[in-house]
Amino acid sequence: MQPGVRPSSRSHTLLAMGLAFLAGACASDPPAPDPMHRPAESLLEVMAVLRRHVPDDTYRFAPGRDFTGRNVYRASLLRLENLERAHAETLRAGTWDEAIAFAKGRALERLRAYGLAGASYRNAARYDGELRRTSLEGAALCDALAEAISLDRSVGEDAYPGPVQREQALASYQTRGALLEQLLIEAGETHYRAIVREELERLAIERTAFLVSLRRLVPDGDVRALAALQRNVIDHRESKNANAHLLALADLYATLSEEYIAANPPESLSFDPARFEELVASAARLFESVSNQDGAPEKLEAARRLEAFLAFTLKVDRDRFSP
Repeated sequence: MQPGVRPSSRSHTLLAMGLAFLAGACASDPPAPDPMHRPAESLLEVMAVLRRHVPDDTYRFAPGRDFTGRNVYRASLLRLENLERAHAETLRAGTWDEAIAFAKGRALERLRAYGLAGASYRNAARYDGELRRTSLEGAALCDALAEAISLDRSVGEDAYPGPVQREQALASYQTRGALLEQLLIEAGETHYRAIVREELERLAIERTAFLVSLRRLVPDGDVRALAALQRNVIDHRESKNANAHLLALADLYATLSEEYIAANPPESLSFDPARFEELVASAARLFESVSNQDGAPEKLEAARRLEAFLAFTLKVDRDRFSP
């Protein structure tokens, strides 16, 4: 093009087309998502993950988590339901109904939805396939677990239960414990053993909380509460919650120390240094045992509680021994 000559409209069009082509060539497509973070694409993928985690000992170790950080059993259940909705037309033939119902039962029983798990297993047992026998066994155990954990839980809910209500509550705990112990025998060495042991631990925690709430209402209430907490520490020392049981016992010793000071001020003649030192030593020893466990999630929590408790004891010592 000669200087001073205006470009034609055709030149403008060609120039615009060239710029558009260059812009399209330079623009890069968004990167494909990491395969690990893509949603599940098939039932087999979800079932494979769930099957891998069915044998996990969730009594001793925390439940597995998927790449999103969600409980693997809950995540598997949600993905199964999402795939059912997304591929409703494909699954209408019913080829996968037995496997889906069975997989839901496996996920639901780890989420303590035993009634729903039993219903899913019975749904899977309607088909005369390889999973029928296992489904019937799972349904029976889940139904028994649902009955055991729901057995007359209302008797311990009263804030100030009378003698009759207290005896009813303790009898209910004993009955539920006996049912769970029988289920533990029936579970054998299957994955249900971990599930039943978790329920036994929850029952022990519930019973202990009830006894702690009765400390001021019954004779020797403090002794009974301490004994229950100590039994939890011993009986469930293999549990993933072992440190939580230690901290619960330490908290009660610390509370008893504070209550002792409230009832027996350090400057009074009723204050017994030996008795106070016994309570303090027990609480401090338990807090310290947890705070010294490297890698334990409760390490920092125990250290902070120990620090606060020792600050309380130092103040008491100053009041007691200052001239």
